[in-house]
Amino acid sequence: MSAAEFLEKLLDGAEVAWVPLEKVTHPTANIKWSEAEGIYRYIDLTSVDIKSKHVTETSEISSETAPSRAQKLVEENDVIFATTRPAQQRYCLIDSNLSGNVASTGYCVLRAKQDQVLPKWILHWLSTTEFKNYVEENQSGAAYPAISDGKVKAFKIPIPCPDDPQKSLAIQGEIVRILDSFTELTTELTTELTQRKKQYNHYREQLLTFDDGEVEWKALGEVVGIQRGRRLVRSQLEETGKFAVFQNSMKPLGFYHDSNVEAHTTFVICAGAAGEIGYSASKFWAADDVYFFQTPNGILSKYVYHWLLTQRSKISSQVRRASIPRLSKSVLELLDFPIPCPDDPQKSLAIQGEIVRILDSFTELTAELTAELTQREKQYAYYRDQLLSFPKANAEAV
Repeated sequence: MSAAEFLEKLLDGAEVAWVPLEKVTHPTANIKWSEAEGIYRYIDLTSVDIKSKHVTETSEISSETAPSRAQKLVEENDVIFATTRPAQQRYCLIDSNLSGNVASTGYCVLRAKQDQVLPKWILHWLSTTEFKNYVEENQSGAAYPAISDGKVKAFKIPIPCPDDPQKSLAIQGEIVRILDSFTELTTELTTELTQRKKQYNHYREQLLTFDDGEVEWKALGEVVGIQRGRRLVRSQLEETGKFAVFQNSMKPLGFYHDSNVEAHTTFVICAGAAGEIGYSASKFWAADDVYFFQTPNGILSKYVYHWLLTQRSKISSQVRRASIPRLSKSVLELLDFPIPCPDDPQKSLAIQGEIVRILDSFTELTAELTAELTQREKQYAYYRDQLLSFPKANAEAV
């Protein structure tokens, strides 16, 4: 049975009312700091993780230390939505641990009338394409876009069987149950992915930190060839092709078909924020904001790649700040590069290879988890849009 058929069977011809959020949510109050005592946890605009839709970090405040934006009291099962830069889709459900604490005025607090609507019914609706489009149409301000609480609460959501609250909540609950099964899985995958990335960073620092005498340090420019790519104009780019073109991000700018492209592998993106580092095992075209590395015999390109990641902060800190940020080639050439057992090439390659093997095992796992997470997010979006596609033509609008 398809999701659309499931929804049709679930509704069984029942009436659907499209109701503004304001009609199915309670008014909320601000904290009175003049009467408040003790310590509160503060949910600011960066506290809610955009990806996981959970509060990941809060600060402790009191009446003496509270910032001016710390005003909105929240309760368990409140849904909060960031009205500042709303296109970022920063929202979450407040759990019992945060009940009674304070959120920024940059959030709209949606407190469901739970005899009419489930809190998670509201939560899932905030993720829909329909709501995203509504936000884009109703936000204001170019440099610092925002949407008012009133506009958020004017958004209409469907309430099945509005005259039979028990049946309505049962229908909502069944759809929420299905959608929650997807979001719970994505949360698990996100948590595991975060953990694997932390493990990779830990082992990378461990394996590429050397004691005195363990390695010979040389300037990177003495060891590998560092070259800048060549500019392409957009008319030379294609949507598909043999060679990916990298310019100023890890996502290809386009594709190029020139048969004379050299087999570049390790490369550093050095435009914009600068210092992005990636690895390509296949041929690609390096545009003029890309430095690519040609490794000699005795040095593994993947060893260079993993080591470069340990230098990311140093590289980024030396970007020339101007209207167009630029990274000088000399910054890369002068980096101190570790060569294990330089007098024994065979042993050196064995050591490099073992370091690469260990670190690759983490990157391969994170790549697999990232791919699976992307697939689960697509599945959630598909079933969400199918299960929340309530009829409007004959629906009662309130």
